[in-house]
Amino acid sequence: MRIGNTDLGSRPVLLAPMEDVTDIGFRLLCRQMGAAMVYSEFVSSDALIRMVNKSLAKLVVCDDERPVAIQIYGKDVGAMREAAQIVVEQARPDVLDLNFGCPVRKVAGKGAGAGLLQNIPQMLAITRAVVDAVPDTPVTAKTRLGWNQEERIIVDLAEQLQDCGIQALTIHGRTRSQMYTGEADWSLIGEVKQNPRMHIPIIGNGDITTPERAAECFERYGVDAVMVGRATFGRPWIFKEITNYLQGKQETLSLDWKLDILKQQVLTSVERIDEYRGILHVRRHLAASPLFKGIPNFRDTRIRMLRAETIDELFGILEDIRTLLNAQQTA
Repeated sequence: MRIGNTDLGSRPVLLAPMEDVTDIGFRLLCRQMGAAMVYSEFVSSDALIRMVNKSLAKLVVCDDERPVAIQIYGKDVGAMREAAQIVVEQARPDVLDLNFGCPVRKVAGKGAGAGLLQNIPQMLAITRAVVDAVPDTPVTAKTRLGWNQEERIIVDLAEQLQDCGIQALTIHGRTRSQMYTGEADWSLIGEVKQNPRMHIPIIGNGDITTPERAAECFERYGVDAVMVGRATFGRPWIFKEITNYLQGKQETLSLDWKLDILKQQVLTSVERIDEYRGILHVRRHLAASPLFKGIPNFRDTRIRMLRAETIDELFGILEDIRTLLNAQQTA
């Protein structure tokens, strides 16, 4: 699969853009684990044109994480056009992605993200303006099936976005009204892919939580790539699990190795920010890690882990967990 000049190989697995998650440290780790391309946290177009430092910091990209996509969002044509030019000038991303799918109220409720599913002419105007503004950078888009179950418009919308010049489309298999609840519906993603008028790559997103499910989505729905989001929390090695499975590789990822990966993630976060805030930043990953599921009477240990404020304290707890897990394996 190719987007512009970027060759992502056969059946690539991509890291989804997630606010306050896909910072440069996590992107690097996921690339190390086998993600074919990684996406930044979404960046507000309005904040970029005001040169807000926090938003500009999201444009920092290093060569080791490439190929990388920077994602922007907004509802104003002029602001999105200008923001796209700023992104390309400062970050030189391999791909510029347009967020037409974020369902949260502070974004969609203000007419941006998935809110544009209620204003398709504006969505298309933004897309055309951005494509024209950055002719040397591939522009892609990420959206949902529609605003609600009664307005699942993605099959027609995909053609319209393609006509505006995007070079790939990611579809999350839920409507805006579903938020992140219920099961993702891949049937319409497959319908978009099978549409003979579509010629750009179609990337499927939603509920890719196992290697078997990733393989099923490739085979059943014919998508060109799959994108993994929340399943990466506490499990960045999911990319290695999926790619190994797709390639028929037999490789055992040990509990010790996985725990070391989580410790590496903590260290990277601390090095990028500082000890206290760096640990806070990765707590959601530790809390969600499937590595700790099934450990009996784990509640008190989980609380201690999530309250730890220093590396020494946190790593001491993780080493206690390592001893417990290894004991369970040999029991």
